Amino acid sequence: MVHTCVVTGCRNRRIPGTALSFYRFPRDPDRKQRWIAAVNREGWLPKDGSRLCSTHFISGKQVKNPRSPDYVPSVFTSAPLYLESEIKQDTAAFEISDKQEAQVEAANALLFLQGQGRSLVDQRPSQEDHDVAQSASSSSTNEDGEESEPVSSDSKGRGGKPAKRSATEPDNYEDMLKTLKKENRALRESVDKMSLSETSFRNDPEKVRFYTGLPNYFVFETVMWLLAPHMNGTKNRVKLSKFQQLLLTLMRLRLDLRNQDLAYRFGVKVGTVTRTVLRMVNVMSTTLVPTAVFWPSRAELRKNLPAALCSTYPDCAVIIDCFRVTLEKPVSEGNLLCGASAGSNTLKYMIGMAPQGVVTFVSRGSPGSVSDKSLAEGCGFLGKLLPGDVVLADKDLDIGKSVAARGALLKITGCHGGEGSEGSEGVSLTDISPDRLSVRRHVERVVSMVKLRYSMLTGPVEIPFTAAERSSNIFTFDKIVQVACALNNLCISATPLE
Repeated sequence: MVHTCVVTGCRNRRIPGTALSFYRFPRDPDRKQRWIAAVNREGWLPKDGSRLCSTHFISGKQVKNPRSPDYVPSVFTSAPLYLESEIKQDTAAFEISDKQEAQVEAANALLFLQGQGRSLVDQRPSQEDHDVAQSASSSSTNEDGEESEPVSSDSKGRGGKPAKRSATEPDNYEDMLKTLKKENRALRESVDKMSLSETSFRNDPEKVRFYTGLPNYFVFETVMWLLAPHMNGTKNRVKLSKFQQLLLTLMRLRLDLRNQDLAYRFGVKVGTVTRTVLRMVNVMSTTLVPTAVFWPSRAELRKNLPAALCSTYPDCAVIIDCFRVTLEKPVSEGNLLCGASAGSNTLKYMIGMAPQGVVTFVSRGSPGSVSDKSLAEGCGFLGKLLPGDVVLADKDLDIGKSVAARGALLKITGCHGGEGSEGSEGVSLTDISPDRLSVRRHVERVVSMVKLRYSMLTGPVEIPFTAAERSSNIFTFDKIVQVACALNNLCISATPLE
């Protein structure tokens, strides 16, 4: 059976000896509709015998891969015809090269189908020329309704024969296509580098540290491996991969980005960001925190004691600090935190760190007005101390007597300490011995480490993260603080072992 290409102006036919291929229209409704739109025949629908020849594909054949530019035909060439009333006009201004149009259309289709579309302003004809070409094309049929053979304006004086092309033209267009493909690859590499994709993080440790606080992609992958089995049951209407869910949550903790900002970055709604962070914090609270935050034995502490403390405090068991976090809005009567009175707008936490810099204890949030003594006695910290332990702090905390009651000793290393402190007001750093100055600096680094690494702990805390779970009566921000401490313990310590 002889088939003729259905594209208007294309006279290719399946005859013996032809090297062309002729393709049926696809069965897939979406792809079939895209082929019909590409043929661009108003009100026309393909029949069973309708065929499209291979000249309308960039590579000369159709490709069934949706990512290929030849998934849909994109090469359609037609030389413009001119109305008799326009013959007197300057034909040079309206001439469009068939081959040039085909090559440029192919290049532009390739770029747009690969997601890197650009306007080929210098290579394509102007809009005015395009409009004239469209007008001329619409008048390409004669009075009898028969299609006329496309004839260029330069060929009319030579018996209607088409003009010959310059021998150098194909090489120029091939060079142009190579240049465009090279630019396309460069654009793809640039987009991948700026994107929040797995590939870009896998090859860039500095990017991992900046966005997540973790030291490298291997640690990130390890956390993902630990959490992945517990993420299977989560229903996420928006297609965020497990990698994206974890990355979004770590960016929220690390950089304290607003939910709206993260929604723009990941292309989701603000509500999706909030739900994702809450869900991931719950998963990490039950899976990661028990594994990473624990109180070490005295033997382990002494075995790895930093050199800064070996000579001065060999029995140092923990470095403590109390810090406050501001809430975005005061707590209401229906959502009180640990006995806080209505209107309270700060939370207070006690955090304990081993001399090596890992977090070994973190309390639940208490009202900001609670004293250090009440917080220490109510959070369970004192019960972990053993007789003879030394507790260090870089500021005066009024828990010296409570610590002494456990047989331990509280030492304040800051300049503004009170009773039992290593420094006092008016004492310059030059008056302090090198050993004690080293201790002070060591304690200051450890205390500031967690809050500097995860900015969300500095507040203010948004309302969705101050709610309490009805089942456990544990407040979401308490879990966030615990998760930040667990993540901190997976990082390279701010006080590496000497």
